[in-house]
Amino acid sequence: MRRKVELKNLDFDSLQALQERKSLGEHVFDSLKQAIIRGNISPGEWLVESHIAETLGISRTPVREAIHKLEREGLIERQPRGGFTALGLNREDIQETFGIRAILEGYAARLAAIKHDKEELELLERKIEEFEKCLGKKQLNDLTRINTEFHDLLYALSKSPKLIHLINSLGDQIYRFRQMILKENKMARMSNEDHKQMLKYIRKRDADGVERLVRDHILRGQEVVLKEFDDQRSD
Repeated sequence: MRRKVELKNLDFDSLQALQERKSLGEHVFDSLKQAIIRGNISPGEWLVESHIAETLGISRTPVREAIHKLEREGLIERQPRGGFTALGLNREDIQETFGIRAILEGYAARLAAIKHDKEELELLERKIEEFEKCLGKKQLNDLTRINTEFHDLLYALSKSPKLIHLINSLGDQIYRFRQMILKENKMARMSNEDHKQMLKYIRKRDADGVERLVRDHILRGQEVVLKEFDDQRSD
């Protein structure tokens, strides 16, 4: 039996208000894309144009525009009997993304160690403390956001707009992976310990040390994601 995607968790409250700044189709696309990336729409769930349009109270034209764009980006797949299903990741996607991240983010951390100003490090320390407080209070839903903010702050210290742009181009996939990694308490604690060590290396302007640590940090996360991927396929 086909299970149509549930739209109740998607943020479409401001669709009409945003039409002047962004087409309705673009906003539907952004909302559906984020829902797929963040797991509100699971791999294999059906997206039917008429169902989405009816649920949102809009015409089918902007929904069709959004769905075709999602298909071009490889986030959904057309089915022979009509409609589309959300796509998951394959092993090659995971390995390629983590490999690219390890190189780009390791280099960004190296530059951060060289180029940062001392007063800029206070923000990193605050994020480490915020993460630790949430862990202590078991506020696990906040961990991915805080982790992402820490990394964004760290890479901003590289003062390399082109490098930051390249890292951000992987932002959607990175966010999805962080959710998978940080749901494990052990990995969440290990992640924050790595962040503390990164900060120490940066303070000492140890470019080699922080680059090596960031690459190890990312590849350790890859092992977690690949294990979950393999476990799901064996079920």
